[in-house]
Amino acid sequence: MTRILAYRFSAFGDVAMTVPVFREFLEQNPDVEIVMVSRNNFESLFADIPNVIFHGIDLDEYKGFLGIRRLGKELLKQYRPDYVADLHDVIRSKILDKIYVRKGLKVFKINKGKEEKENLTNVWNIEKFQLKKTVERYADVFRDMGFKVELSHQLRPKSTQKSGIGFAPFAQHKGKMLPLEKSFELVKILAQKNTIYFFGGGKKETETLESWEQQIPNTKSLAGKLNLSEELNRIAQLEVMISMDSANMHLASIVGTRCVSVWGATHPYAGFLGFGQSEEDVVQIKDLTCRPCSVFGDKECYRGDWACLEEINVQQIIDKI
Repeated sequence: MTRILAYRFSAFGDVAMTVPVFREFLEQNPDVEIVMVSRNNFESLFADIPNVIFHGIDLDEYKGFLGIRRLGKELLKQYRPDYVADLHDVIRSKILDKIYVRKGLKVFKINKGKEEKENLTNVWNIEKFQLKKTVERYADVFRDMGFKVELSHQLRPKSTQKSGIGFAPFAQHKGKMLPLEKSFELVKILAQKNTIYFFGGGKKETETLESWEQQIPNTKSLAGKLNLSEELNRIAQLEVMISMDSANMHLASIVGTRCVSVWGATHPYAGFLGFGQSEEDVVQIKDLTCRPCSVFGDKECYRGDWACLEEINVQQIIDKI
C-alpha cells in the first residue's frame, strides 16, 4: 500500500473541494491511501471515503516555526509516508515541505496559478477566459507523482429521496453575497410553492435566518442546529441548493445535489465552481467587463456600486430553479 501524506488547512470550501478528487483518485488507484491533515472540524467531509485516514489538528497547538516543526515530526513518525502532497502552498505548508525534503521524501505541491489569476482579476484586462479548475489542480499533484487520475466532473447523488430547496444566503466577503433584501425577496417568492431550508453559521447569521423563518411561512432555519455530518445529510436530501460562491456550493457537490450558485465579484473562470456543478446553473451579470475583480471576493468594489450583485434580478435565480 502506497501512503500519501496530504495537507490543506483552510479555507472550508477549498478543503471540501479535495473530497471528490480524493474519492475518484482512490477508486482509480485502490492500492493507495491518503492521510489527510486538516482542521479538526473538517473530519466529517471525509467520513465515507475508504482509504482516507483523517488526521485532525488544532492549529493553535502548533504555533510558529517550532510548532510546525513539531507537527512535521509527529506526522512523519506516526505515518511514514511514501509521498507528500502539499495542497495548500502557504507559509505553514512550505515549512512542512522543507522538513520532508530534508528527510529525503518526495514532496509535490499544488500550482495555484497565481499569475494567471492576477491577470484574470485585473479590471482593465478584457480578455477573460476559463482557467484550470481547482479540482484539476489538486488532481495534478497526484499526476505529478506518476499516478493516473481522470476526474468525471459528475455529481453523485447520495440520496434518492429529494424534497425542498436549500438556501445559504451568506458568504465570507461582501463581494460574494447577494444583498440580503434581494435574498429575502427571493425566499418570499419561492416559499409560496416550496419549503425552503436556511443554512448558515455564526451568531449573526443564525439570528437573521431565524427572523426570516418567523416572517416567511413555509421556511425553516437549520442555522446553528446541525453538526457538519448532519448538514451534509440534509443537503443530500434537497432537490436543489441555492448558494453564493461559498462553501455550501462545495458541500452540495460532495453529496451530489445540484446547486444554483450566485456570483458577484468572483467568477467561475477562476476555477472554483463546485465539482460536477453545471455552468448552466450559475447566476451572474455577464456583460460587466470588470468581473471578476477578485479571486476570493475580498476586495472593495472599484466602481463603488457593487453592480455585479446589485444588478442581479431575483427572477434570474427563480428561472434557474
